[in-house]
Amino acid sequence: MRIIVVVAAGLGLAGCSSFSMPDMLKSAPPTVTVQMESLPPGAEARTSTGQTCKTPCAMAIPVENDFTVTFTLPKYQPETVPVQVIRDPASPASSVVDPNPVYAELQLAPPPKRGGRAAPKAPAKPKPRAAPAAAAQPAEPANSPFPPPPGR
Repeated sequence: MRIIVVVAAGLGLAGCSSFSMPDMLKSAPPTVTVQMESLPPGAEARTSTGQTCKTPCAMAIPVENDFTVTFTLPKYQPETVPVQVIRDPASPASSVVDPNPVYAELQLAPPPKRGGRAAPKAPAKPKPRAAPAAAAQPAEPANSPFPPPPGR
């Protein structure tokens, strides 16, 4: 019987060693519901605190510090929007965020480059060789009223 009491007391004390009073008194940070919107809709909204959703959507965000929201959608450039936490000094539990709703207008991504290198250039056409001087001058008609130039 004494062994059972000693074992039970030992287990009870072991359980108390993992319990601490400050953890019990520490409260979770307040949350604010933040609306996420994008144009076009259907983008993934990812907060710097780790939550994600597809727009349009709303998330409960803990308002400990300022955070960012990054919007991504295939074929569009990602956009990150900073969000500021505004605390009411009279009532710390009633914080708000700015902007709310968080909105991003996504821009189309440029088309991907093909192959990653420039297209090959067409081979240069060879330049024609200059004709000999005698061949470059047109032949005089045989029945010309003018005499032939000197040297002919």
